[in-house]
Amino acid sequence: MNKKVLVYFFLFAFLSPFAGFSQNGDPFPSLIRGPYLQVATTSSIMIRWRTDGSARSRVRYGAEAGRLDRVVDDSSLVTEHKVVLSGLEPDTKYFYSIGGFRDTLQGDGSDYFHTLPLPGLAGHYRIGVFGDCGNNSVNQKQSRDQFLKYLGNDYLNAWILLGDNAYSHGADAEFQAKFFNIYKDNLLKNYPLFPSPGNHDYNDREASSEVARNTHEIAYYQNFSMPFHGEAGGTPSGTPAFYSYDIGNIHFLSLDSYGQEENQYRLYDTTGPQVQWVKKDLAANKNKEWVVAYWHHPPYTMGSHNSDEVDELIKIRENFIRILEREGVDLVLCGHSHDYERSRLMMGHYGMQASFRAAVNNVSNSSGLYDGSENSAPYIKDSLNNKGTVYIVSGSAGQLGGKQLTYPHSAMYFADADHGGASIIEVTNNRLDWKWICADGVIRDHFTMMKNVNRHSVISIKKGESATLTASFVGKYHWNKSGETGASIIVSPVSGKTVYTVTDEFGNVKDSFEVVVRK
Repeated sequence: MNKKVLVYFFLFAFLSPFAGFSQNGDPFPSLIRGPYLQVATTSSIMIRWRTDGSARSRVRYGAEAGRLDRVVDDSSLVTEHKVVLSGLEPDTKYFYSIGGFRDTLQGDGSDYFHTLPLPGLAGHYRIGVFGDCGNNSVNQKQSRDQFLKYLGNDYLNAWILLGDNAYSHGADAEFQAKFFNIYKDNLLKNYPLFPSPGNHDYNDREASSEVARNTHEIAYYQNFSMPFHGEAGGTPSGTPAFYSYDIGNIHFLSLDSYGQEENQYRLYDTTGPQVQWVKKDLAANKNKEWVVAYWHHPPYTMGSHNSDEVDELIKIRENFIRILEREGVDLVLCGHSHDYERSRLMMGHYGMQASFRAAVNNVSNSSGLYDGSENSAPYIKDSLNNKGTVYIVSGSAGQLGGKQLTYPHSAMYFADADHGGASIIEVTNNRLDWKWICADGVIRDHFTMMKNVNRHSVISIKKGESATLTASFVGKYHWNKSGETGASIIVSPVSGKTVYTVTDEFGNVKDSFEVVVRK
């Protein structure tokens, strides 16, 4: 082997632990992006990565880290690798490796994913929320690290992006340096990603911005793949700009608040294709227990942007969100303002900040904190009265700072423009918990929402029979008759009518069971 070949050998061995040479002495392409997980469903997933030279694609995978006994190949010579694994089992963990036909680029046992749970299936799910993250700042890295520290060994079913994912112009090089490089060793390789775009992703300071808004020919759409054919649940949209999907009993809508459809329609144009699709999707998914919609531009904010002055924020508030409220959407998540703001459970406010009336617009006067502090009951909705939405601006996972003179917005129960952070949604059956995890590790805001609790049941049994009583809520339990603390108890009254009650630890939620013994 001559000196030149030796130099190449050591160079590529240093750049990548999997780097090597083909049989003719040429170096194998090196991994420069990924792997990252896209278009996750209950039975399939797309694994993407980028190499510095054209190569064929191979993914090995299996249920055990040391036994990757299944293979998917693509013989096309590409630098942008997209391999779909199909025929997978729902809610199942798989390990994988990526590379070419004769080399392995990555796959050391730390590369794994879970398929999505079956649509509508209640369970315990976690979804990360990152807004305005891609600026390569200390705040971005600390927000990432503290989020992962909070997550610990728990699995994250997915994470979502609220736009402005690569500052300042959404260029491919900015995505590489400020997004993919930041999250490559943790979030990207293990957890499916479902993004939405922001104005910076559309090159909003470039002369081509207006053209890009119409054509969608931007790095964002080249770098991400979306389940817009309905393969992950929801109604097919036919465009990666907006789409929906299910994670168990949670239905998500990812929307585009900056791009245009048919060269004219924005998110606030209620006759446009996006809003018409939103209406169809919500109508078709009324059976989902939780509904979350997210996009970039918030209807309420007094952070780095003013929702009383910015035209698109005003129009989204006036024209669009009433559709979501009418359909009972539980959470609306946005970025754009580089702070954190969170409302109570509210509805019906479509005007300027000064017109907000807590007595009229707040469906609940609780803080939602559900921690035993004053006025901290969970927000409660049910299938008969599914009114109210919590609006959240979580746009400080990278960018940070900025307040209007009228900060905070009157509709916001909690606001903080001094600390950055990311957020997490945790759902257990009919209970949803939200937490804002700051870059210093402090959880500065949280709330709880429950559905179909405070139930009253009448149960009839024969003499000598038993009945199993189960609380309608998820939490800590106190039963009045027995003092038991489990979610269920078995009772065997001997005669007449006996009333059993179960309350939560703070006395905010209460179920009652009237057990009647038939003669």
